[in-house]
Amino acid sequence: MECDVVPVGPYRMPRGGRDGVMHRSPDGVLSRLMHVDAEAVIVRAWPRSGSVRIRAEAPSHQTAATAVERMRFALGTDHDLRPFHRAFRRDRLLGPIMRRKPWLRPFRRPEPFEALAWAVCEQLIDGARAVDIQRGLVARHGRRSACGTLRDVPCADAVSRLSPAEVERCGMSPKRALTLVRAAREVASGRADLSRHEPAWRRLRTISGIGPWTIECLAYHGQGRDDQIPAGDLSYIKLVGRLAGLGRRATEDEVREFFAAYAPFAALAGTYLVHAAHGEVSPRSSFSGR
Repeated sequence: MECDVVPVGPYRMPRGGRDGVMHRSPDGVLSRLMHVDAEAVIVRAWPRSGSVRIRAEAPSHQTAATAVERMRFALGTDHDLRPFHRAFRRDRLLGPIMRRKPWLRPFRRPEPFEALAWAVCEQLIDGARAVDIQRGLVARHGRRSACGTLRDVPCADAVSRLSPAEVERCGMSPKRALTLVRAAREVASGRADLSRHEPAWRRLRTISGIGPWTIECLAYHGQGRDDQIPAGDLSYIKLVGRLAGLGRRATEDEVREFFAAYAPFAALAGTYLVHAAHGEVSPRSSFSGR
């Protein structure tokens, strides 16, 4: 299956990921392996004049169509930023970065569980260490494509069958390994249905080791919730401390209070302001949340 998607508004293709899942070729083609139920799909995307072409190689048309929809979500081609821009284009902080980089979009994951699992990996450690853990999970437990060149992030069902010790061998601390396995079991069993946002968040919050930051990462990067800012990111804590004139790092509550003025686009506002302050530095280059 192959289709051309016209992005909503100004658009630029994202870079490939550092976790070894999304690959970018020298000519700009993004490739990754996905699974729809048990069926493997290789999805590729590349820019064309005024559009993005997405190709899905799958055993059935329905599986390919589902994979294309997931890739569209991950690439942000259908993410309509116009209401956000209209609301805040005259804002003294957001206006300049909106005019300079109107294509800015948050990175997203094609599966909500992927965002949840990677958020657990990223808790309270630096970005490079988190990437090493994620690569370890993909290498040890991710499913491989038939050609052997691509691997997918292990799904909730696969992680739910692992022991915490197996997850630890990927570099994760014992406590967080247990947290990840418990979260995967909640998702795999259906007790935490990630398509039902608030009920799933409440269920996941009963797990030791899952706090507001992890849920906010799941919401923003895996469920498309632009209102849920991951307030524990160190970049936001430093940024709000400076912008609000606190003379110190902000607390998570102070970050949320600062960005409440941008509701219902708090997370989008955070992404834009971090880019304005630090150029291309990701707002998740370091982590302090749980």
